[in-house]
Amino acid sequence: MDPLTIFLSILMAIIIVLIISKGIVVIKPWEVGIYVRLGRFVGILRPGVHWVPPFISVVDRMDLRTQVVDVPRQDVITRDNSPVTVDAIVYFRVVDPRKAYFEVTDYRQAVIALAQTTLRSVIGDMELDEILYNRTAINTKLRQILDEATDKWGVRVETVEIREVEPSPTVKRAMEEQTSAERMRRASILRADGEKRAAILKAEGEKTAQILRAEGERISAILRAEGERLATILRAQGEAQRLRVLALGAASLHSHALTAMSLGTLEKMADGKATKIIVPFEITRLVEAIAGYVGKGVREPQVKEVDIERLIKLVGKPEEVLGTIPSYEELSIEVKKALEEAKKTKLKPGEPAKEAEEILKQIEKEK
Repeated sequence: MDPLTIFLSILMAIIIVLIISKGIVVIKPWEVGIYVRLGRFVGILRPGVHWVPPFISVVDRMDLRTQVVDVPRQDVITRDNSPVTVDAIVYFRVVDPRKAYFEVTDYRQAVIALAQTTLRSVIGDMELDEILYNRTAINTKLRQILDEATDKWGVRVETVEIREVEPSPTVKRAMEEQTSAERMRRASILRADGEKRAAILKAEGEKTAQILRAEGERISAILRAEGERLATILRAQGEAQRLRVLALGAASLHSHALTAMSLGTLEKMADGKATKIIVPFEITRLVEAIAGYVGKGVREPQVKEVDIERLIKLVGKPEEVLGTIPSYEELSIEVKKALEEAKKTKLKPGEPAKEAEEILKQIEKEK
């Protein structure tokens, strides 16, 4: 074969291969291709391998994944004339590739520019405190406005997030002072409330203490009065018992014995250290009795016999007045018990055990 023919055949094959390879288009899974041929829109190429006529066709790839753009910082004057600096982040994706390609020159730049103007507009219609505390509402409002505006571009705005809101240094200083004053006010309120509660609790405690003290004094007075009443009753009963014993004992005494007992009383009065001696009115009768008893100068008066039965009715029986008098056997038993108790406790010589033994011996002798 002619070498020229072979060369031309090989050249023609290479050209065909180049033309075929030039027309191969590979679309990745997250994108689509906008197919334009001879200035006319032919269709959208989905992910995969496609062949288009080269030199007369244009395929522009478009990413369908969610894209993130950073809105530049914006200096905004709020409704209450407070200068702030705000920036945001916008998340969006292409939902209609044909609109995004033919309806706007650069949908990415269009979204950024629209986000800037919308951000300035929304922030300018709000007060500073509302901006600082209602970021969620601002984000929702921005997303709605941007989504409506970009719908005709085939772009869906998914999320808008305010990243930073920074007031001017003067406003920030005023806010710090306001916050400090608010905290001081709250601290003063809490301190005053604490002092109020403490005063109330203290007053309630004092009230309770006074009530308890008064109740204790009342109970103490009642118990003291009850004790005094019982003591008075017992003292009166003892005095009555003593008088009954004296009456019963004096019933059998002779007038001479009473005179001798009166002399003993005068002797005790004379032994006192007092410089003044009070002489009772009946002393003259006592002297007359003594003189009659000693000198027999005056006739002894007749002593009326005592009616023992009447005295017993008035005073009581001797065993009831004087009580039970223990016998020698009973006394011996009590002393022996005392000695046994003393031996159990191991008393030393010279202690009351010897005295108890002597008492026991004396009782035995008298028996």
